[in-house]
Amino acid sequence: MLRLVLPKGSLEKQTFKLFEDADLAIHRSSSVGYKATINDPRIDEVRILRPQEIGSYVAEGLFDIGITGRDWIEEPACEVTSLGELRYSKVTAKPVRIVVAVPGDSEYTSVKDLPDGVRVSTEYPELTKRFFKQAGVEADIRLSYGATEAKVPDIVDVVVDITETGNALRAAGLKIIDEILQSYTELIANPVAAQDPEKRHAMDQINTLLQGVLDARGKVLVKMNVPTNALDPVIEMLPTMKSPTVNELFGGTGYAVETVVPKSEINILIPALKDLGAEDLIELPILKIVE
Repeated sequence: MLRLVLPKGSLEKQTFKLFEDADLAIHRSSSVGYKATINDPRIDEVRILRPQEIGSYVAEGLFDIGITGRDWIEEPACEVTSLGELRYSKVTAKPVRIVVAVPGDSEYTSVKDLPDGVRVSTEYPELTKRFFKQAGVEADIRLSYGATEAKVPDIVDVVVDITETGNALRAAGLKIIDEILQSYTELIANPVAAQDPEKRHAMDQINTLLQGVLDARGKVLVKMNVPTNALDPVIEMLPTMKSPTVNELFGGTGYAVETVVPKSEINILIPALKDLGAEDLIELPILKIVE
């Protein structure tokens, strides 16, 4: 039914792991293959291509659905239907940013401060052109094929580059003076395919599985038995997503309590709950959360 295209390169490993956790494991003949399969009746074809191309291919209808960054949708100004952000990336779950950077000792604090004729190196020439035009700056924009931050100040005056942590720019002695775009990974669809009821239903089901995995990451299920006299303080302490589930134990000896909590808090939470009187505490991993 659906022709799916996935990103090759920096997002490849994380994308494959996401699909595996969503019970949509990707199979291919070799680790460098561009064709793959998923044992799911909703997916007929899988390709693995560079994220820079995916937005355009989905917009043209070569694929029904794909995953790429918002940056590679905005750069070629693709007409696609967004099915939602998938908040994962190479390093963190935070968005990557496309920023304008200059030497650290530069007097410039904004793109609007830059003089006409300023030399700019970037992998995003169209985004950069539109941004500088909006700022009223006539720039000499040059396409970069990598190592963009290394070209200042000998080759160009300014770089427009992608950053997730800012470490590479700081290491190169640069400072950020403006931000063009924040970009999450997105699940996108061809607009015509998204209007087909059967295909759209399949797209939404796949999105539900992927989002369920992402929502579960960093969370665990905690179950415990709680004496009657300790129930209120235990409930008050729980950092729950929603109200915890509470059931009376057989014989009226107390309550069974369970809830979802952040994994990052569990090392503090479990001993504290035990101090309040909770017993038989169990921590369980969660694979998906679908609301």
